[in-house]
Amino acid sequence: MSEAGEVGSAGHNHCIIAIIPAYNEERYIGSVVLKAREYADVVLVVDDGSADRTAAIAGLAGAQVMHHPANQGKGRALNTGFGAARALHPKAIVILDGDGQHLPEEVPSVLAPILAGEADIVIGSRYLREPCGVPRHRVWGHRAANLLTDLISGISVSDSQSGFRAFSPRAVAAISFSSSGFSVESEMQFLARDHGLRVVEVPITADYTERPKRSLMHHGLKLLNGVLRLVGQYRPLLFFGLPGLAFLLTGLGCGVYVVGIFRRSQTLATGYALLGALLAVIGSLSLFTGMMLHSVRGILRDALQSREHTWDEAVESSATQR
Repeated sequence: MSEAGEVGSAGHNHCIIAIIPAYNEERYIGSVVLKAREYADVVLVVDDGSADRTAAIAGLAGAQVMHHPANQGKGRALNTGFGAARALHPKAIVILDGDGQHLPEEVPSVLAPILAGEADIVIGSRYLREPCGVPRHRVWGHRAANLLTDLISGISVSDSQSGFRAFSPRAVAAISFSSSGFSVESEMQFLARDHGLRVVEVPITADYTERPKRSLMHHGLKLLNGVLRLVGQYRPLLFFGLPGLAFLLTGLGCGVYVVGIFRRSQTLATGYALLGALLAVIGSLSLFTGMMLHSVRGILRDALQSREHTWDEAVESSATQR
């Protein structure tokens, strides 16, 4: 078993790598790894602080296992897996859950647009096939997450929360996840927009025979919190600017109201005046903060894109020399 961030050599470059983040999945991880090995050259299991035999069973099934000493969340597990996979120069990466919900035999269909050069990120969507097989109470939660993520990220997909995905070498080199929890799927849409990555969806089958390990309400609230944090990180002008503008306009409205009262009665409405001033100051600061963060983020994004173009040119030059 390898520590987090360490992985053995695949024996050859340009391989297909499957990454499986897992937390207390001893019941299914063995069969998932065995089936995934039929379609991937290397299977990496990131044991995210499991208290059961997940890591041992995954290793016995033939996976290369990386271990987090404590549970850090799916986003951190994927960062660990991607970091290890980059050293192997994969032709493509596919990620799937370790709880048996995803069918490894559908890996080829998820990988197909990547291998054909048609996409940088492929999302296995549960909603492109009827019936979708998703329990009704989950469908509404997924729709709400889709609406929020699509609206804010600027990229529309039918299943923003699917954990069955594939990535091209360009995507693997470009992206790194800041989300630690399950909002990492939503973050991929923000990253795709920022880096100009092509996103394609393909239909998949989802198996919901087992009850969820986590409370759906708790999961939904954590997801909402994660998405709101993504808005602040990736869309600061929207996150700070829109509320700031609302506060500023409300403060100005209070000022107009105070002036109206003074003209009619020659009396200063001190309470409304103070409230208006406070709202105007808060709104101005929030709006200014959003504008500043938006500008800084634009500079950083341009710098990252410039580095990516340089890296792409170096790869192409190396390939041409060979």
